[in-house]
Amino acid sequence: MPTLPWTTVEEPAPGAEAFVMASRLEVRRFADVPRFFLRSLATWKQVKSAPGAFGASLVAEPLKRTFWTLSAWEDKEALYAYVKTEPHRTIMNGLRSTMSGSVFTFWRTPAGELPVDWADARRRLAEQERAGLSNSDDPKAT
Repeated sequence: MPTLPWTTVEEPAPGAEAFVMASRLEVRRFADVPRFFLRSLATWKQVKSAPGAFGASLVAEPLKRTFWTLSAWEDKEALYAYVKTEPHRTIMNGLRSTMSGSVFTFWRTPAGELPVDWADARRRLAEQERAGLSNSDDPKAT
């Protein structure tokens, strides 16, 4: 399972709070996996210089056609600005037709607790999906 481990982009100020986003993204066909993964690398590169980004990680499960993202931001506005900035915006719009399902969840945590634990992120995503809120507050849908 290819993993891009947590990479700290910017150290948060002492006592700061982080806005966290976790996602689980599934592509429809195995043939879509290489394209999705390659495009993910471009957005990964972008997040490493995005204003307000504290850090991020990506887990790819190609045999399950599933990709997991986890990122922490200064605030919701910083995340949404990243989502709407190139190349992320064009890449995600271009991949939309290959997607079979997506789940996003958001929460706040003390920045001193970064990096966020993947087990916690997966638990939150599962709760979000069970609640039937798979795309609520999805910044990529805007």
